[in-house]
Amino acid sequence: MSEETTERGIELEPPKKWKIIGPGLVVAATGVGAADMVSTLVAGSKFGYGLLWALVIGVILKIVLVEGAGRYSLATGKTIFEGWRTLGRWPVWYFGPYIIIWGFIYGASAMASTALPLAALFPGVPQNVFAIGTGLAGCLLVWFNRYSVFEKITAVLVGLMFITIVGLAIIAVPDVPAMLAGLIPRLPTGSVLYTLALAGGVGGTITLAAYGYWLREKGWVKPGWMRVMRIDNTMAYVMTGIFVISMMVVGTEVVAAAGVTIDAGDKGLIDLSEVLNEKYGTFIGKAFLVGFFAAAFSSVLGVWHGVSLMFADFWGNTRGKGSEHKDSQAHGKYFRFYILWLTFPPMLLLLLGKPIGLVLAYGVLGSLFMPFLAITLLPLLNTHRVPKEWRNRWHTNTALVITAVLFIWLGIYQLVTTILKYV
Repeated sequence: MSEETTERGIELEPPKKWKIIGPGLVVAATGVGAADMVSTLVAGSKFGYGLLWALVIGVILKIVLVEGAGRYSLATGKTIFEGWRTLGRWPVWYFGPYIIIWGFIYGASAMASTALPLAALFPGVPQNVFAIGTGLAGCLLVWFNRYSVFEKITAVLVGLMFITIVGLAIIAVPDVPAMLAGLIPRLPTGSVLYTLALAGGVGGTITLAAYGYWLREKGWVKPGWMRVMRIDNTMAYVMTGIFVISMMVVGTEVVAAAGVTIDAGDKGLIDLSEVLNEKYGTFIGKAFLVGFFAAAFSSVLGVWHGVSLMFADFWGNTRGKGSEHKDSQAHGKYFRFYILWLTFPPMLLLLLGKPIGLVLAYGVLGSLFMPFLAITLLPLLNTHRVPKEWRNRWHTNTALVITAVLFIWLGIYQLVTTILKYV
């Protein structure tokens, strides 16, 4: 097989199957952060394997969404933002404020989450020192490295988080018959909101739309890569499914068995490490913290890279330069501006706390992004905007409609919860 590339780094031939380690792994790793780990952990501790089916559905829905974003990019040669612009002005007016406010608050929360396991491993160092350090590390690694290096670093982090968490689930000895029973859809008392969160929340939000940009960075840019993209995406989310199911196993077999209640926020993972210390010894407890750090830091790197690509494309297009201009692409000035935006202004929030107004704006915009993506993919993938052979089939449209309805329901709940919390 030829591995020759063009001058722009575009791969001329699809790789052999065993060499497919691509953007799917990056988008899946970026999407699984501390919040996803906690939600599945708490669900397992409360309902056992009763909501396992919701996790499986969530993984399937994310495969559909990411495949749609990737298919649009490969079929048209355009970015997802270029596609949104064909739908009118409203996607631009939504996406612009969203990506600015989201980045400001996410930057702080991502740095704080990544600092938690480090602070637990090295209690003599203030947590904010680690938070600022991880933000700077993410900034430097993305600023100075091309996609190929970034992908390799992400693969190492994925390996760490996968081995640690799946290994922990094996040590916990899952009840396989109970897991199989959990694949039958049912709603235990008080589980509706957990079900929505598991089906709709696991595996990322805005970073799903970054998949098409990572395809371009990888050099997968033509319809001939469609099959490779689908394998890449599916296998990556199968890994995500195994990972989050492993967290549910830990919640069921370790947390519930210990009879403890863990924090519903990111600190719940620190609570879990203490339980692991008591049950399996300090080595296992510390190994889990390493896996926690790998999961959190992979999200930092993924957002610093992928969402910066999205912002560069957005700003380049609104400035009339288009997606192919050097300023609109990786390591252009718009890309680097957003890396700095994610890194330095959010450090103020680490010191000052989160202003109520920004939190509310973040809640409003963030809760609506997933239905926004699902709804916009319907006209993008069903009309003249893509060649006929790459348009949606009925089952894909059904899955996108279900996804949109599910995310709207979940988004409204998250929005109301945020407002009630701060008003």
